[in-house]
Amino acid sequence: MGSDHMHRRWSNLRKVLERSGPFCRPDFEPSTETLQFLLDNCKILVVGAGGLGCELLKNLALMGFRQIHVIDMDTIELSNLNRQFLFHHKDIGSSKAEVAAKFVNNRIPGCNVISHCCKIQDKDEEFYRQFHIVICGLDSIVARRWINGMLLSLLIYENGELDRSSVIPMIDGGTEGFKGNARVILPGLTACIECTLDLYPPQVTYPLCTIANTPRLPEHCIEYVKVIQWPKENPFDCAIDGDDPQHINWIYEKSNERAAQFGIQGLTYRLVQGVVKNIIPAVASTNAVIAATCATEAFKLASSCSASLNNYMVLNNVDGIYTYTYEAEKKEDCVACSQVPKEIKINNPKFKLKDLIELLCERSDLQMKNPGLTTYIDGKNKTLYMQTVASIEERTRENLTKTLIELGLRNDSEINVADITTPNTIVLKLKFLYCNIDV
Repeated sequence: MGSDHMHRRWSNLRKVLERSGPFCRPDFEPSTETLQFLLDNCKILVVGAGGLGCELLKNLALMGFRQIHVIDMDTIELSNLNRQFLFHHKDIGSSKAEVAAKFVNNRIPGCNVISHCCKIQDKDEEFYRQFHIVICGLDSIVARRWINGMLLSLLIYENGELDRSSVIPMIDGGTEGFKGNARVILPGLTACIECTLDLYPPQVTYPLCTIANTPRLPEHCIEYVKVIQWPKENPFDCAIDGDDPQHINWIYEKSNERAAQFGIQGLTYRLVQGVVKNIIPAVASTNAVIAATCATEAFKLASSCSASLNNYMVLNNVDGIYTYTYEAEKKEDCVACSQVPKEIKINNPKFKLKDLIELLCERSDLQMKNPGLTTYIDGKNKTLYMQTVASIEERTRENLTKTLIELGLRNDSEINVADITTPNTIVLKLKFLYCNIDV
């Protein structure tokens, strides 16, 4: 491709990067080298190749970023095609990351998108350390929290001071129907995902005893068929496929029978699909706006040509178009980024270990999934409970019904917690608020 064409292709970017302006950051220096850095050296990781991810890859590639990696463990389904425009019918069953990378590389000259079809947890610190910016287009809170924890673990502190060269900015986008949000996170400097965890509603789960014995909602009937009847009757001799009309029809009919049995109204075919596939409503236009915002923030961070978002933007397209920004505040006692153990206050001397685990899962600022707990007692490491390893779970199960005092824990005891929501161990400090007991 001729040099004249290349010069014209980036002429508008040169106007932004090679001269100063009223919105430039104080540290911005107009230079011809900035564009060359974006084209040749700036490495960006896009996490997720779904509705947001497809938009992000297209935007970044057209903005001049060439060194792009994309990671996604999912394969393409029929229901993806209405909004994930990098995929076609022939791609169903193929890796999202691989197909998206191939499409962009073929369509945009000079772009080098590298795909990784795997879980984010499969990559180590060295993999994530190579990037200048990480952009998340995820529909999972757990995955967001894990990436957040990984970037925090890469920070380097010298004599208590953060080495800013170790900070890898994280840009996070999210959409649901006609609503969306985008945020810029500078790990160790600004509010992280865990600082604002209570903004995310806990994921809806239905207790087994309720769906089996006292269903009250149409969702309870659907979950009963999905969790109990399907494995028991095994109608198609395979696992549930949310994109198979026969599977959905079977679940719909059985759910209708159960709903009629308990006098429950409101069960629809679409609701069955939503519950079976855990569908989050997606609108292509919302994805486009949020992805454009995230890509613009990446450009601003990489070039310093304008001040970055500070630090949270909300979009609402339900009634017209409404958007506003605000600064999410960094929590001094954040479990992930504060470097200070989180205090857990206990006001009941009969508080059991199972109560503590339930607390860690239900509190809006913690929202853990399967926490494993260890501690140090009399200088020795002691595993209190660990569900994820069967042999250890069996040996530590009896601890669940013991009180914290019976387990040897005292006021100011520290507990190390491992959970799937973070690659790092979280430290909690117990604070007993009751008297008349030797603690």
